[in-house]
Amino acid sequence: MALIQCDFYSETLGLSTSMNVILPQQTVTQIGMDSTAGTGKFPVLYLLHGLSDDHTIWLRRTSIERYAAAYGIAIVMPAVHRSFYTDMKHGYNYWTFVSEELPAIARSFFPLSDRREDNFVAGLSMGGYGAFKLGLRCPDRYAAAASLSGAMDMNHFYTHFKTEFERIFGTKDTFTGSQDDLFALAAQLAKSDAKRPALYQCCGTEDFLYEDNVKFRDYLRQHQIDVTYEEEPGEHEWGYWDMKIKRVLEWLPLARRT
Repeated sequence: MALIQCDFYSETLGLSTSMNVILPQQTVTQIGMDSTAGTGKFPVLYLLHGLSDDHTIWLRRTSIERYAAAYGIAIVMPAVHRSFYTDMKHGYNYWTFVSEELPAIARSFFPLSDRREDNFVAGLSMGGYGAFKLGLRCPDRYAAAASLSGAMDMNHFYTHFKTEFERIFGTKDTFTGSQDDLFALAAQLAKSDAKRPALYQCCGTEDFLYEDNVKFRDYLRQHQIDVTYEEEPGEHEWGYWDMKIKRVLEWLPLARRT
């Protein structure tokens, strides 16, 4: 695997930002790595960070590079600060950045596939919210979306971080039912004829977001949206996410490549 630490300028944000990228590499003699890389452009997983983290955190806290090596998949990890992957009411347009500009820039720099069946998104906590927002709001672009201990119900965030919530989303009334509300997006997808992405959701039973995850799982099922849901003992911590990101890679509907 090749690791690229990429600093670049974002026209959408009007500032310089960063992403870390892991690219497949076919190796034979590398000790301790089962590496594969097919021909052509690589399938890609956009891997999103949580509220207090940045683009380096998945590499620092998990073995994502080692796990991804056997699948021949590229991993793109962007920095979005505390934006909730949203065009902020008072701040920067991080939704436009992550949904439009980031994939275009990443494909211009690296040999990444633009085919829907080769594009996936996953994240933890705030990143789980971002992953499901991308999957539900842009079902024509992503074959699968995975949330690990995701912030599914923004009532929790509003209760504990009201000022920050309003800086990002505006008032609670304007948020509810908007294109930033996962429940509204799920209901919208249920009524549409769009091809639905595969969804994976997990949360530890001791996680403070557990009840919110169960609520959203049930909402998806009530709207006849299929979701692979898993729970087991676990808290909001990296030991759990390291285990589950490995599971996500196993679950992804990766097309067979030569």
